[in-house]
Amino acid sequence: MPAKPKLGQHFLNDPQAVERIVAALSPLAGRTVVEIGPGAGAITSALASRAKHVVAVELDHNLAAQLRTKVSPGQVTIVEQDVLSFDFAATAINFSAATAGEALLVVGNLPYYITSPILLKLASSSAALDRAILMVQREVADRVVAQPGSRDYGLLSVTLQMYGPAEPLFTLPPDAFSPPPEVHSTVFRWRFTPRFAELGVDEAGFLRFLRQAFAQKRKTLANNLRATGVSPESAQSAIARVDIPPLARAETLSIETLAALFRILYPGTSGPPL
Repeated sequence: MPAKPKLGQHFLNDPQAVERIVAALSPLAGRTVVEIGPGAGAITSALASRAKHVVAVELDHNLAAQLRTKVSPGQVTIVEQDVLSFDFAATAINFSAATAGEALLVVGNLPYYITSPILLKLASSSAALDRAILMVQREVADRVVAQPGSRDYGLLSVTLQMYGPAEPLFTLPPDAFSPPPEVHSTVFRWRFTPRFAELGVDEAGFLRFLRQAFAQKRKTLANNLRATGVSPESAQSAIARVDIPPLARAETLSIETLAALFRILYPGTSGPPL
């Protein structure tokens, strides 16, 4: 089946990489795995032989039809749907009845053109998820796992890491795919352990605050806060109380420091207004 570039289709054709991905997701015995974009089914078949069940979410009708000829319906359920509208919580219940909604495992070679929306979808579905092994453009993976003060650290890094730690595993060259993309791809592991309760911050409010703090990369944190309605006096006072340098930018601050600043600016509330 020819790939469709407009859908970001680049099929993995490296058997060793398939085995490394499946091994990174293990243990699989007795577990339900959701595969995002199974494509030609290289990873699907390897998962089906080891997991309790695989739910393959495929947008392309022709690929879904082809995949049905390759796998057993008793092992693999193929869902023709955009993953951005897929219900992970319902799937966790429907396919894990014997284990009272055991959290799902996730694997996927994510289309480059909607990588960030898919990652944010997974974050918002984290209550139903255990861990994920995801393949993305190398530059995106660098942002996901970046630490404070590094070139790649920013809003995406902090937002996703609030839902659990991410670690890079290995990088694949373009010739590991058919057709080969123009970039390298990195596989990373993401464990879903949200930190909002631990850090004492409201989820929706803190995410709004992060968008404000990182709004303009060239501006200082104080200036970004003032642009959203925080008075200069309140911003300066809160920044000083957390021992943040007056001219610091959000990109230099840890999640813990940002959470401490949030708690001072918005005590006992759900954060900045909508």
